[in-house]
Amino acid sequence: MHVAIAGNIGAGKTTLARRLAEHYGWEACFESVDDNPYLADFYADMPRWAFHLQVYFLNSRFNQVLRVQKNPHHTIQDRTIYEDAFVFAQNLQESGIMSARDYSNYRQVFDNMTKYISAPDLLIYLRADLPVLRKRIQLRGRSYEVSIPDEYLLNLNTHYENWIEGYQEGNLLIININERDLLENSSDWQHLLDGIESYLTIKN
Repeated sequence: MHVAIAGNIGAGKTTLARRLAEHYGWEACFESVDDNPYLADFYADMPRWAFHLQVYFLNSRFNQVLRVQKNPHHTIQDRTIYEDAFVFAQNLQESGIMSARDYSNYRQVFDNMTKYISAPDLLIYLRADLPVLRKRIQLRGRSYEVSIPDEYLLNLNTHYENWIEGYQEGNLLIININERDLLENSSDWQHLLDGIESYLTIKN
């Protein structure tokens, strides 16, 4: 069984993935962030490094999904390969940060890769407005994230909502974290578990 968590920068995907993995005894796969050789450069000069960054993420996520599909254990994944293309890369192209030529090349690679993988059995989307994202970004204290412009985060949110609206690859559970505190409020946590278990037969 493959569960994935989607959401904007600062939405709390990694923290939630860890807690669900611990709760259910699942294995967790996390996004390659701290060891990404392009991330800090990208936030310092987005047009120069946008294509390099997105190709790195795409390759990393593709290899991650291949490992998940071969894994006999239940797995939860922090962010999906679909977000890389339909949210981040598309936003960069539409914002003029990534050239149309680079984006076309990127999408061809993405389309070829996704022929060989399956969508998650369940996608959990964490919906969050800008104030919530900003608060969480400040709390985790990554210097290159603190300087992310509000406009960039808002554009990502727009692309997330457009992607989720048309998502048909598998089961979808939307959690509005503007209204729910999954980590501190026990009833909100139970609401999430009930939602997960309504789609999946949970077996540790």
